[in-house]
Amino acid sequence: MNESSITEYITTAFPDVETTTNLGYTFFFYREERIHAFATIASTGNEYEQVSRLDREGVYRLNIGVSRETFKSLFGADKINVSDYDFTVLDTLLPHPDYSAQFFICVLSPSDETFERVRPLLAEAYEIAIVKFNRRSKDK
Repeated sequence: MNESSITEYITTAFPDVETTTNLGYTFFFYREERIHAFATIASTGNEYEQVSRLDREGVYRLNIGVSRETFKSLFGADKINVSDYDFTVLDTLLPHPDYSAQFFICVLSPSDETFERVRPLLAEAYEIAIVKFNRRSKDK
């Protein structure tokens, strides 16, 4: 997998996905919702992003917002100590180094096999985004 194929997958597999790119990140939103992306791809290191060493050739990080239950099933708890993880390791599901408290997970440069494990997680994140969007729309 590469960034382009993941972007293509997300924008074709899930209806009404909109993207924005800024500072080396691609943000994936449901429709015009711009409060929280349900997934992002970080493709470059910057002053805010050094923990994953995205300055390495071909390395990018896919970030996905999942439910508390899914996060807990992956990492054994809904609150983790990020210092227990090596955020430079490739092709491994990890809690997000900065947004694990919001139940974001990540994977650096996933292989095709790992991406197969990620597909249902992206679908879950997308469904969560729809629910949040609909809830906000009702409140307006």
